[in-house]
Amino acid sequence: MKQKKMLTLTFSQLKQIYNQEIPEVVEMADKSSSVEEFKLKMQRFLETCRMENKTAKEAREQIRLLLHYDGQDVHELSTGQDMSIQTIRLLYEFLTGTLENMELPTDLFIELFQMFKRLKGDVIPLPSPQRIKNRNDRWETGLDEEVREVRDENKERMLHLLIQKIENRKSKPSARFHFEEGMNYEEKYRLVSEWWNDFRFHLAMAVKSPGELNRFLGNSLSSETMYLLHRARKKRMPFFATPYYLSLLNVTGYGYNDEAIRSYILYSPRLVETYGNIRAWEKEDIVEAEKPNAAGWLLPDGHNIHRRYPEVAILIPDTMGRACGGLCASCQRMYDFQSERLNFEFETLRPKESWERKLRRLMTYFEEDTQLRDILITGGDALMSQNKTLQHILDAVYRMAVRKQKANLDRPEGEKYAELQRVRLGSRLPAYLPMRINDELVEILREFKEKASAAGVKQFIIQTHFQTPLEVTPEAKEAIRKILSAGWIITNQLVYTVAASRRGHTTRLRQVLNSLGVMCYYTFSVKGFNENYAVFAPNSRSMQEQQEEKIYGRMTPEQAEELYKILETKTGAEKDMKEKEEVAKQLRRFMRKHHLPFLATDRSVLNLPAIGKSMTFQLVGLTEEGKRILCFEHDGTRRHSPIIDRMGQIYIVENKSLAAYLRQLAKMGEDPEDYASIWNYTKGETETRFSLYEYPDFPFHITDKMSNLSIED
Repeated sequence: MKQKKMLTLTFSQLKQIYNQEIPEVVEMADKSSSVEEFKLKMQRFLETCRMENKTAKEAREQIRLLLHYDGQDVHELSTGQDMSIQTIRLLYEFLTGTLENMELPTDLFIELFQMFKRLKGDVIPLPSPQRIKNRNDRWETGLDEEVREVRDENKERMLHLLIQKIENRKSKPSARFHFEEGMNYEEKYRLVSEWWNDFRFHLAMAVKSPGELNRFLGNSLSSETMYLLHRARKKRMPFFATPYYLSLLNVTGYGYNDEAIRSYILYSPRLVETYGNIRAWEKEDIVEAEKPNAAGWLLPDGHNIHRRYPEVAILIPDTMGRACGGLCASCQRMYDFQSERLNFEFETLRPKESWERKLRRLMTYFEEDTQLRDILITGGDALMSQNKTLQHILDAVYRMAVRKQKANLDRPEGEKYAELQRVRLGSRLPAYLPMRINDELVEILREFKEKASAAGVKQFIIQTHFQTPLEVTPEAKEAIRKILSAGWIITNQLVYTVAASRRGHTTRLRQVLNSLGVMCYYTFSVKGFNENYAVFAPNSRSMQEQQEEKIYGRMTPEQAEELYKILETKTGAEKDMKEKEEVAKQLRRFMRKHHLPFLATDRSVLNLPAIGKSMTFQLVGLTEEGKRILCFEHDGTRRHSPIIDRMGQIYIVENKSLAAYLRQLAKMGEDPEDYASIWNYTKGETETRFSLYEYPDFPFHITDKMSNLSIED
């Protein structure tokens, strides 16, 4: 039966399908006087089943796992609540007509039907390379001429709206962006057209209300969307979108599909309902004075340092870096926006005198830690800080690295501390506001790299976030070129939303970014709390994409080593400017040489609360709504906080069923049949890391001792 029809079946229709396709399962239920008897018969049935192929064998082991977990209580880590797994009991009640809650969706029983069908050895063929290519090529980029034409029209419309906005601000004129008395309309138009290329203009003119948003989008938003946005405003949800980013949307009703961008700007009903009661998914981000965080790390007072691993810590400055160039609807730090630790009140975020003292204390934390070697400066957004402020922070980092290196000279072998090896700036501005990458910033990055290299720092990375190939515009292309010219690497992190998870979308993004010299780093599953229901794509879709699409960009170990040497050489401090700018050309040549459509250097992962990232899981149960209950293991390719040895099994409940996800795709115009193999992916394994993302070896032995760690017995 076709997927689309299966997703719409009623309980009675689905029961009929069970009778027709898997009558032996129905008969076992009918002839059992209890669920326990049904489970025993099921176990005997599995033992006697003739396994025709690998698909059938995997299905048998999966059903055995569901039988094993049925009736068990587990602790769900993201909510901190205990829950009982009742998958097989619910199946028994459905088959025997004793199911009490007939208001449930049919999703649980659709998934179980798919599982029993696989027991018969039904195999769904993998898509061919040509099929993958066709799906990839259907997605436009922001560099395509047709897309640029639509955006030029958007810009033209917005320039006139911006003139009106500035004129209406006469009572509170901007010190930088205002019209002089006596200017005619043509002069104002020329001035606003010039300001369009200044990132500060877009921040000053950002849209902050539903009504203004609708005007900038040509009054194209529906009444339902406007009602929802007004509800969000009443709940004090922040809203911030620059004219540039809004110009990327398509309001014509035809042409390119902008859903991946739109779902980042427009809030979902579930997000608005939940706002005010959002709980921190990243439990290690909850910091209390003199208490270890959820990962066991002791941190300085305040919310400036977040940490879950021994080697790396996140630094969030008390500057405009706490703000963003826009608010992503699926932001992992929505909890911090809710508590107003992150906001868009730029004036209140300018560095205070106390920040100087605090920055010194934060650097001392890095300097005196035995294991820290990687600092990720983010926020908010690291590049929202003014150039002078960012330079000041980087100078503090450099001085800390020098002191740490010097102190090691007096420490014996085996007792030396880890020295700083990697500096990263986390920023979405290359996508949100690429004009921010100006010549002064590039010079700051270049100078820091030159002197920090002498202090032992090996890697300099702008860690950015392009969500869709439509965000890769001519302006973004130029921003990427400038960053690369400073000798920094650019890596991309994608959040695997429903819109981004459509077939071929992510491969197209990898392709266009690689062609410009950007390496892909992570493909993140959306964290599965209630607020992100609308954008969550199940982890099985990540596994499906990994095995059926990403596989075409996978490299041999020899090719991966060759690529690593290209990147290592082209970003080395000894190379001149001209060679540094050739990274994109070298990557394109490498892909042509090895016939690779893109480079599969990213890892698909879910951020597990308090203990890092993983995609190693098994399906152990299903809720009555059909949501998968997954048992995760830690990423075995990297060091974790020792607290993981005390945590026991890690269980996460996804926030929607596979059937609900496929219905969403159908509403977006996708054919659910193209995703039919998604049911097969009931377990996952974390991919190995590309060598660029591994820490270089020290030329000495560091201590095994971990400082700033407190794990209670």
